[in-house]
Amino acid sequence: MDLPTVKVERLYRQISNVLIQFIRDGHFAPGQLLPGERDLAKQLGVSRSSVREALIALEINGWVEIRTGHGVYVRPTLPDGAGGAVEDTADEDIGVEALMEARETIEGEIAALAAKNATDAQLQDITRIVERMEVDAAAGDMETFHEHDQQFHAMIGAMTGNPVFVEITDMLWKKRKTLHYAKFERQYSDSSIIVTMCADHRIILEAIRSRSAGTAKQAMRRHIRNAQKRLFDGRGK
Repeated sequence: MDLPTVKVERLYRQISNVLIQFIRDGHFAPGQLLPGERDLAKQLGVSRSSVREALIALEINGWVEIRTGHGVYVRPTLPDGAGGAVEDTADEDIGVEALMEARETIEGEIAALAAKNATDAQLQDITRIVERMEVDAAAGDMETFHEHDQQFHAMIGAMTGNPVFVEITDMLWKKRKTLHYAKFERQYSDSSIIVTMCADHRIILEAIRSRSAGTAKQAMRRHIRNAQKRLFDGRGK
């Protein structure tokens, strides 16, 4: 007897497909404004952050349009058949919330080791990177800021002196390049977030320069939590 494969589906994809079924059944008509994130979360018994990820997945798959400051609307023209279902794919299998949770734990430990092992030359290099980010933030240049942000986190990975942590840092950053994450970040962040991130980076830098592993770890974890909070609490209804 051949048993079917049991598939574990990400929560935000489950939410997306529930909403798709409601749209297909006519509960939400084309062009209609969906309930707000908080209302959907309450009705579905899930977190607002999971709803926010689900709405991004729906927009990517052509079911809704997210209008910043106005809400989420069902698209006038809907996908045909099952083609618009939200399914796991090889490069989109990790949600934003899951990635941020992993980053908080892993990058905190990496920062702690960096504080112990960083060379003087590396400390000079990362200081210059932070200074460039501060210039980017003052100019509101998000694109260049994100380039320097990647260099900042990569340098901290290199400071550990462990090539495995270098690869892990690179892998975590590449997970931010998926369509789902990139769309989420564009939709729910703005230039004000880089000012907060700059302040966090300066605190992390000073902790590493002082060779305080515990302080560096906590500073990095706080930085990731701040970024997550801004993404999940900002610009929503």
